[in-house]
Amino acid sequence: MVQIQARGQTGKVMDAPSGHWVYRLLPPSLWPYAQLARWDRPIGWQLLLWPCLWSAALVASAGAKPGDDIWSVLPSLWHLLLFLIGAIAMRGAGCTLNDLADQDIDDQVARTRSRPLPSGQVTRKQAWVFLGLQCLVGLAVVLQFNWFTVALSFASLVIVAAYPFMKRITDWPQLVLGMAFSWGALVAWSAQTGSLSLSPVLLYIGAILWTIGYDTIYAHQDKEDDALVGVRSTARLFGSKTKQALIVLYGGALLCFAGAFAVAEVPMPALAGLLAAGAHLYRQITVLDIDNPEQCLRLFRSNNVVGWLIFAGLIFGALWVVIKPMV
Repeated sequence: MVQIQARGQTGKVMDAPSGHWVYRLLPPSLWPYAQLARWDRPIGWQLLLWPCLWSAALVASAGAKPGDDIWSVLPSLWHLLLFLIGAIAMRGAGCTLNDLADQDIDDQVARTRSRPLPSGQVTRKQAWVFLGLQCLVGLAVVLQFNWFTVALSFASLVIVAAYPFMKRITDWPQLVLGMAFSWGALVAWSAQTGSLSLSPVLLYIGAILWTIGYDTIYAHQDKEDDALVGVRSTARLFGSKTKQALIVLYGGALLCFAGAFAVAEVPMPALAGLLAAGAHLYRQITVLDIDNPEQCLRLFRSNNVVGWLIFAGLIFGALWVVIKPMV
């Protein structure tokens, strides 16, 4: 059992599982860097990755029809690998930057006090160097794409850099997070086409609404500490009306996703995944207890299922149209 770390005591951060591979396979000297990058909490890079995968599947299956080659309606495996590496690297870089900006705040919040910087496991200089290394990995990934996509990717850095400071000046930091986390919906489409159109824009807007929703649930874990230290969030803004807000946010997201599917003319069976995702999101709303931090964390993490359902719907929808005439 790995203990929770504190000053002078190496261990795991409070909300990380003890049995994670980070703590089983890496030497303790590397744990703080894995914690800065959140390798021990993979849900973040998974949620960052989904808009990329959705968009890659959307552009591949757009206009799919009987007789198409199977591989032509599936996303590029090379692109999917690049998106995976990029999501892990840039989510880690964003979290490292966030920890550098929030060190004083994290030291005052019970859930974040065990993070590497407030607990003294790494120095700020070491964190900055690690941030730079992760950015270099992200740069190497981006340079594999066309120049329009490279420029589009660099444009997102403004949003990424601004996000850590938004909780100090607005009740809507989750909106800025959504803009950053959903950027892959634009990047993956442009990586294939070299341009943008209405479909990826609708997907991007929907992903922003989805992100605001799930991160509102996440933020309810810290709302009491946040109120004491002056951190603002949609969780504090919505308060007891969080369920009503989630109906609007998740409902809007699903409508935008459906619009993106329609504009791209993806095969109709793809809507099955979207309907299943909608059912899952509805369940989140109905069972949510905003005063139960453990449940809020579980529901937040369950959004990975939403990602799988929408992605699987797009993939199997395209395959169904292509394979059905052969059956």
